[in-house]
Amino acid sequence: MKFNSMEVAKAAVKLATSERSEEKNLEDEFRKKDILTAAVDVGGNLNESIPKIMERALVAAKRTGIIKDCHVHDGAVVGAAREAIMQVSAKAIGLNVGGKIGIARGGEHISVCIFMSIGLLHLNEIVIGLGHRSIPND
Repeated sequence: MKFNSMEVAKAAVKLATSERSEEKNLEDEFRKKDILTAAVDVGGNLNESIPKIMERALVAAKRTGIIKDCHVHDGAVVGAAREAIMQVSAKAIGLNVGGKIGIARGGEHISVCIFMSIGLLHLNEIVIGLGHRSIPND
């Protein structure tokens, strides 16, 4: 099946913004369209959490079979996760965050979406970041 980057990015965004109870249904829905997905929760101080966020995205992508265990695939996921983090970091630098990572792959397209709430006293800001990479088809 032929994919475009928009379809795959939308899947990552839907997964990142979904409730835990919705994840299984979304994963099944996307699998029927040959889009592999994964989601994982993240949180903590953003500065201290950046390596952990990239690691969690990578582990989730490998665990669910979205990518193979090879440096090209690892680099694509980490690169897309880093891009998404850079987009959210402008608002969250030095603050506590909590949210979710959504990862989707369709064909050669892989997207990582980070959806977070930034805690500052009783005021919460919402932020979203999205990264995309291309990797060879299996």
